[in-house]
Amino acid sequence: MKPTVLIVDDDNAHRLMLKTMLSGWGYGTVEAGDGQEAVEIIHHRPFDAVLMDVRMAGMDGITALGHIKAYNPAIPVLIMTAYGSVSAAVDAVKGGAYDYLLKPLDFDDLRITLERSIEHLKLKTENRDLRDKLANTDVFSGIIGSSRAMRDVLELAATVAPSEATVLITGESGTGKELIAKAVHMASARNAGPLVSVNCAALTETLLESELFGHEKGAFTGADKRREGRFQKAHGGTLFLDEIGEIAPQIQARLLRAIQQGEIQRLGSDDLLRVDVRVLAATNRDLIKEVEAGRFREDLYYRLNVVSIHVPPLRERLDDIPLLVEHFLNVFADKNRKSVRGFTPKAMDMMLKYTWPGNVRELENAVERAVILTQTDRIGENELPLAIMKAYPGESSIPSPMAGDSHTLEDIEQRAILDTLAACDNNKSEAARRLGITRATLHKKLKRYGVK
Repeated sequence: MKPTVLIVDDDNAHRLMLKTMLSGWGYGTVEAGDGQEAVEIIHHRPFDAVLMDVRMAGMDGITALGHIKAYNPAIPVLIMTAYGSVSAAVDAVKGGAYDYLLKPLDFDDLRITLERSIEHLKLKTENRDLRDKLANTDVFSGIIGSSRAMRDVLELAATVAPSEATVLITGESGTGKELIAKAVHMASARNAGPLVSVNCAALTETLLESELFGHEKGAFTGADKRREGRFQKAHGGTLFLDEIGEIAPQIQARLLRAIQQGEIQRLGSDDLLRVDVRVLAATNRDLIKEVEAGRFREDLYYRLNVVSIHVPPLRERLDDIPLLVEHFLNVFADKNRKSVRGFTPKAMDMMLKYTWPGNVRELENAVERAVILTQTDRIGENELPLAIMKAYPGESSIPSPMAGDSHTLEDIEQRAILDTLAACDNNKSEAARRLGITRATLHKKLKRYGVK
């Protein structure tokens, strides 16, 4: 689009001459007969520059300049003045005008000054956009991944972060959904406010309702005092609802109202409380299937899913494994005060060929374990978890854990859970921590497998 200039002059002939000249140079033009008209026009449409006379009947150029700069400080204003009013023009430049031009106008000077002012505005805009982009890039640079799949995720997250839209982050357990949520919050205009997280799967229905909305004294057994809920604690910031697919239907209805209307009620209270909260949610469930099965409200799903960010499983971004391994190696070597240079080629090859059912969280645990167990500065295959060794196709002497079985996701998940439990000497709390699930979820899965 060609740049558009607002020409402000009460001399009709001079204004027409300027319009003809600027149109010939490729500019779009709009005319105003005095300062008051110019101010009104600027309130209704954008301009790339303003070319304005100082002395006009009605509102003069200096007064109009003040109004224009108060409304839009970025727009460049060029002041036209006769020789006798140069001091007023200089004061105008001090007051925010880009430059002044002496009448009668030197057309070459006018063209150069006009081009320079518009280029200056363009550079300021580009610099601001670049600063915003770099700020977002810095926030998201803490998330490890250079694969095409992860670049797509981070670009989408950086795009949606400055908005107020609710975001649904989907993906398998252990893929890093919470990291994405934290980065979206930090790259948003709410980053000075709190980021409050709730694991919806870790609490019973009553406790979750109280956690989210708060309660009055005596609202239920054990409620010995009034308590502020997470929505209130997140006021002015962001509320991250992890494992959103686990919440009960009754809470779903209250949650929908809170998101749609920005209002909550404490348990045991009839008073409505206003809250200003952006909601981010995450789930490893297929919520469309949950809606079809009648377990999740359709209206809540669409309210949460204004923008969807799907975090791919590690097996779909194998290019990121070396980067993640190096990062975790440095973290845990430093934490355990050990000098470890890296992995042997065979150990790295084994990790690259493994399917990682527990995703990045499982990889992190594997590297931590290897760093702790190694006695040398190079980690070999013997320090890797048994599940990785068994799954390696090059080890014919070790039977595959899936031999004769169907390779369903549930089979892989079961093997990962049982292997992790064995590695933790049947310590269920530690196994749940490593797997990134709650102890209650672990018990539920073990019961399904027939394990006590």
